[in-house]
Amino acid sequence: MKNFQIRFCIADDYAAIFELLKQLWIDKQLNCKVLQAVYENALKSDRQKLIIGLIGNKIVGFCSLTINNNLWQGGNLGYIDELIVDENFRGQGIGKTLMAEITKIARENNCKQIELSSAFHRKEAHQFYKNSGYEKRAYLFSKAI
Repeated sequence: MKNFQIRFCIADDYAAIFELLKQLWIDKQLNCKVLQAVYENALKSDRQKLIIGLIGNKIVGFCSLTINNNLWQGGNLGYIDELIVDENFRGQGIGKTLMAEITKIARENNCKQIELSSAFHRKEAHQFYKNSGYEKRAYLFSKAI
């Protein structure tokens, strides 16, 4: 990964991150303005940490972490909301490097554990998470309200 670096997100990164989100949620109609408002709120939050991976000036990966006070965990629990690497840059260790950095950030924020969810059809992602030390421990139930 020549010239690869990771940094925290800024507002100007949104357009490139939105393009990555299109790759993550290919079957979902995304509303650019709605997601931008959510993104900008996350940037202002003390409980959300957003990072990007860059090669040169090109954003090639994005990862977000939400830190929650959690009774089950008896302290802070980190939840990875999104992890996406541009499909043209996969297999180069970018996802692994982003995960290592977000884990470091979670530790710095006193998280005792990190969790994430992944759609059933994302078999390659599941293997990636298993290889990264994550284990299946629960079902995720969801209901629109």
